[in-house]
Amino acid sequence: MTVDSVSSAADTLHARATRKAMVRLLPIMLAAYFMAYIDRTNVALAKTHLQADVGISVTAFGLGAGIFFISYAFLEVPGSLIMHRVGPRRWIARIAVTWGALSAAMMFVQGEWSFYVLRFFLGMAEAGLYPTLMYMVTVWFSQKHRATVVGFIYLAPTVALIVGNPMGGALMEFDTALGLHGWQWMFLIEGIVTMLVGVLVWFSLPETPRDASWLTSEEAQILSARAAGADTETGNRIKGNLKHAFARPFIVIVALIYLFNQVTNVGIVFNLPSIVEGLDIHGSFLIGLVSGSAGIGATVGVLLVPFVHRRFGNEVALIGILAASTAVTAAIFVLSSSPTAQILLIVVSMVFVFGTLPLFWSVAMARMSGLAAAAGLAFINTIGLLGGFLGPYAFGLAEDATGDPGAGLYVVIASSVVGVLLTPLLARAVRSEDAAKAEAPAPVAR
Repeated sequence: MTVDSVSSAADTLHARATRKAMVRLLPIMLAAYFMAYIDRTNVALAKTHLQADVGISVTAFGLGAGIFFISYAFLEVPGSLIMHRVGPRRWIARIAVTWGALSAAMMFVQGEWSFYVLRFFLGMAEAGLYPTLMYMVTVWFSQKHRATVVGFIYLAPTVALIVGNPMGGALMEFDTALGLHGWQWMFLIEGIVTMLVGVLVWFSLPETPRDASWLTSEEAQILSARAAGADTETGNRIKGNLKHAFARPFIVIVALIYLFNQVTNVGIVFNLPSIVEGLDIHGSFLIGLVSGSAGIGATVGVLLVPFVHRRFGNEVALIGILAASTAVTAAIFVLSSSPTAQILLIVVSMVFVFGTLPLFWSVAMARMSGLAAAAGLAFINTIGLLGGFLGPYAFGLAEDATGDPGAGLYVVIASSVVGVLLTPLLARAVRSEDAAKAEAPAPVAR
């Protein structure tokens, strides 16, 4: 048998195993991330109702919405290190059950301080979910497929935007049923569903290819081998590996660009229902339905951008182009006076904002694995989560200062411009990283 035929047979085996992994894993991973996004953002639908029913001001809402990301960020790296020890299945199941319970407890909010406390604990409970999902991608999929797989994972939040807002709006129509406000019903029901997803994860999610009963031993072996690739950073000791996770310039710059992306992303998502309401659209379900249109743009982004990347490559240049496109779209929004045009512009901006996300993680995953990947991906997500805090808070300050929910688009312009300016630095850091890796001596067999 020739070398070419052996290689072709291995490629065919790997392609078949990858398809199996996508079909079996992604629905479970998406279900967990879908409910995470629902439970962290459903508070946006309750914004004006919380103000009317329990006296939470616009600025207090922005602070409470964002404080979720502070506790989330604080525990992200420790949580990921625990995950590396106990395994993704146990960790995701634990996360889902505890955050589902706390999300349901949001129905008991009585004022600003109870709002702050519950949002803070909700962030603590959910900490580590996303980097755990990204870590699983590094364990199961080769670099060739990672941007595509991450794009599929991002369908969870984009679909959550499309159906979650109308779904939450519909639940809020139960207002006064059994003496509860509509927003209380929304928090309760969506929290219970999340806990059920945690049970599903416990019984259905294999952690590594060798744990999957639906793979042959040959399929499991080739998935693991090609996911590891040529990377030798697969040690499990914290000492030494964390240097590879935190002390590399390209990781720091990716994290900073991600931070400013999240200022835009989370700022828009948490304030979109109030922006829509400010455009003279009324009724909880209708506001949720119109707000959900942003999810259509986000879905197009996470599917289209990885496709473009596969055809043309150069992730870093594409990151810069998308940041610049976001800034231009936001500027046109600010200059427009047409409500229809403004809604369409937000939909278009979400193509760029969400479409960038698979590229961040592809850049990082290509250059780390093992414990370094668990810690490094968590570090990048931690820095991004600070943007998740700053975004809603900055939007709230802008609205308080102007009285216009749409004033937050000035924040979008500023954060997107910073992202553009950081892109050349990322390109240089990635070139240096790849050159150093190419020059490093091969590991000595022991």
